Amino acid sequence: MPSFDVVSEIDKHELDNAIQQTKREIENRFDFKGTDASIEQTEEGIVLRANSEGRVDAIYGVLEDKVLKRKLSLKILDPQKTQPAGGQMHRKLVKLREGVSTEKAKEIVKFIKDSKIKVQAAIQGDCVRVSGKKRDDLQEVIASLREKDFELPLQFKNFRD
Repeated sequence: MPSFDVVSEIDKHELDNAIQQTKREIENRFDFKGTDASIEQTEEGIVLRANSEGRVDAIYGVLEDKVLKRKLSLKILDPQKTQPAGGQMHRKLVKLREGVSTEKAKEIVKFIKDSKIKVQAAIQGDCVRVSGKKRDDLQEVIASLREKDFELPLQFKNFRD
């Protein structure tokens, strides 16, 4: 029976490249000179720092640009509010969205069942397994999932006949 998995994964290598390119650009750009602008990846996500709120937002703009150029979805970025970080510094935490949460998985399963396509959808950990008798039905499900915005970057893996 043909099947595939709906997952939400981040290409860690490409994200690391985007962060390194952003770091290089803020070191070299004239408008960031003397602003103590920095970007680093931590356990929580990506931390942006600068001496003004506007500079932090500018760093985030550069990061978005680099993420897009590396062919990653902007949906992986979950920016938090800019906060004062002591003294003149400001910081912004950008959390990363990875994996399909249980609520989103239920939403995806409900969407598939409401589409009346003859397939079965089941939640398996942090992915949704979709199986059906016909390959065309599975391709129709993939097309409809791509059209709907679940606020997650969805990928379709393990397509088996």
